[in-house]
Amino acid sequence: MQVTLYGLSGADPSRHFSPHVWKVIMALHHKGIAFDFKPVSFTHIPEIEDGFSPTVPVLRHGNQLVRDSFDIALFLEDSYPDAPSLFGGDGGKGMARLIEGFSQNNIHPLISRIAIPDIYNLLAPQDRVYFRKTREPRIGQTIEEVSISRLAEVSVLQARFEPIRHALKHQPWLSGDAPRFADYILFGALQWLRVTSPVPVLHDGDPVREWFERCLNLHGGVGHSVTAAA
Repeated sequence: MQVTLYGLSGADPSRHFSPHVWKVIMALHHKGIAFDFKPVSFTHIPEIEDGFSPTVPVLRHGNQLVRDSFDIALFLEDSYPDAPSLFGGDGGKGMARLIEGFSQNNIHPLISRIAIPDIYNLLAPQDRVYFRKTREPRIGQTIEEVSISRLAEVSVLQARFEPIRHALKHQPWLSGDAPRFADYILFGALQWLRVTSPVPVLHDGDPVREWFERCLNLHGGVGHSVTAAA
């Protein structure tokens, strides 16, 4: 079965950084599925599979196309029932939905403000035009203004992880005794920050940092396949 994953990259195609794509990368490795990765830029996303989706990730699985990271995870769970489970049952699906909502509403907006100037610098010229046009109205500031004020967001982001720290006092993974898709969701957000921006957020001794390092080392260290921003 030919499996292809389309993911977002900057001017350097090896530096792919979408948090949603990283969720799927981890899920594919979790299931033990071999796949080809196809990097695309912002302005070329509409060309993927004849315009199948306005966003990435997009997964081609034989003759099937699937978009949206959670839908892809559900598809993989159903298609490979004998491989390690991404959810461990309905409770795990509910947990993953909770983490998805927490991450996208409480973590992503702050990471976006911290990393936007660095993401902009990673992009090819035509993508910079697109990125400025779409992101500045969303955040209500120019990229240059965000560059000046973004460090104030770091302490806010650190505080947002308190519920995660509480969970990690009692278990090694958000999903319990083993990593599952709930872990990959939050990992994707922090990997997005790690790959795009050198701004330090998680410090030594922070349980979230220790958990993130464990995630980076999963599946043969695939999280390390893209180096941290310097």
